[in-house]
Amino acid sequence: MKSAVETLNPTRVRLSIEVPFEELKDSLDAAYKKINQQVTVKGFRKGKIPARVIDQRFGRGAVLEEAVNDALPKFYTEAVNEAELNPLGQPEVDITELKDGETLNFTAEVDIRPTIEIPDYSGIEVEVDAVAVSEEDIDESVEQLRERFASTSPVERAAVDGDVVTLDLEAKVDGEVLEDGVAEGVSYTIGSGELLEGIDEAVTGLEAGGEATFASELKGGSAAGQEAQVTVKVTQVAARELPTLDDEFAQLASEFDTLEELRADSRKRLENMKQYDQATQAQERVLEKLLELVEVPVPEKLLEDEINTRKHNLEHHQLGQMGLDLEKYLEIQGKTAEEFDAETKDAAVKGIKTQFVLDELVNKEKLNVNQEELTEHLMRRAASSGMSPDQFAQAVVEGGQVPLLVGEVARGKALAVVVEAATVKDTNGEIVDLEDEEEAVEAATETVEAVEAVEAAAEEPTKA
Repeated sequence: MKSAVETLNPTRVRLSIEVPFEELKDSLDAAYKKINQQVTVKGFRKGKIPARVIDQRFGRGAVLEEAVNDALPKFYTEAVNEAELNPLGQPEVDITELKDGETLNFTAEVDIRPTIEIPDYSGIEVEVDAVAVSEEDIDESVEQLRERFASTSPVERAAVDGDVVTLDLEAKVDGEVLEDGVAEGVSYTIGSGELLEGIDEAVTGLEAGGEATFASELKGGSAAGQEAQVTVKVTQVAARELPTLDDEFAQLASEFDTLEELRADSRKRLENMKQYDQATQAQERVLEKLLELVEVPVPEKLLEDEINTRKHNLEHHQLGQMGLDLEKYLEIQGKTAEEFDAETKDAAVKGIKTQFVLDELVNKEKLNVNQEELTEHLMRRAASSGMSPDQFAQAVVEGGQVPLLVGEVARGKALAVVVEAATVKDTNGEIVDLEDEEEAVEAATETVEAVEAVEAAAEEPTKA
């Protein structure tokens, strides 16, 4: 076999491959054997039909077609390996010449990973938000905890903001009660915004036994997105009572003995959260700077596939679960279809560039992923998918997705290397030390996943 490579553009090549006919012998033998098992010829046992009879009865062309289809992938792979190419996707194959007994010539056009030069990235500088926890932040955290320990007691008065009311609901569209539009005994906190738009105004001022009707757009169910006439009846009004903020509350709601200790712990937790957010912000901004430094051509076919996959995942997974279609989603977002398409393309381009650049960095820095790192990443992905680690691991192995997870961790490590070399300052001008290597890699991996969101959604293992 002989092959030659023609570069069509920085991300696409054409392979021209010449195969002497004698190198097709194994594929021809396999073709005759396969046809032997599929056909019956009177006077011959199944599987024992001579090649000349097959040629006479079914045509030499059928045999050649079967043999060529069998041989093409093997010779294509040999040519790719010989040229040390990194193909992306499936090739477009064209048989240019097939002479029985002489030669097989074909071409294969395929997208390839572009050659990328990683420049010196040690001079990258970014600014991130300073970590600051105010007394108001602590007050809000403690108040949220206090809300969780609130109690309720029925009252005989009109409902006011903050009360918990028990409701019976009935929704009609075009005068017809919806099959899934009736609910009884629904508990709702006035002002929480957790039910239908307009319900707060409808139930405020009603006592137990009171009833009101209002118009609202349904958020889910069989008539999601349609306007309905909703009748709501209040069956009970209950006042919420919050516990007093004192040492007794601290003992009830936590492992601490005093309110002062509880507040100190809240401060520490908030600081840790803000530090993690700060690390994530650093990863994102360093990645932006890195991508600005590197020239990355993007294969057109790969970009087209990426855009289509992102749209498919949004429409059929995310929006489907919310009972929305794309048109309604764009209306809620206040975007035109053109703006959505442009944003989707920009995100797809960024995702592809990120993967190319970080993969090149993995090779340049000779980064490896050990079993412990892979296991930790697998457990985190399992938690986010709602599956047990064992279920997720089984799905990953059965789906052949182990290389996918290894790639995610490797790219996270590559980004962490760049962040470590960068200068990160907060808005107060102070140098930010992101020295916790394990947390840095985890944050970087999550940043990479967010940018490459499409592959996480498209490749997510599913429960059997």
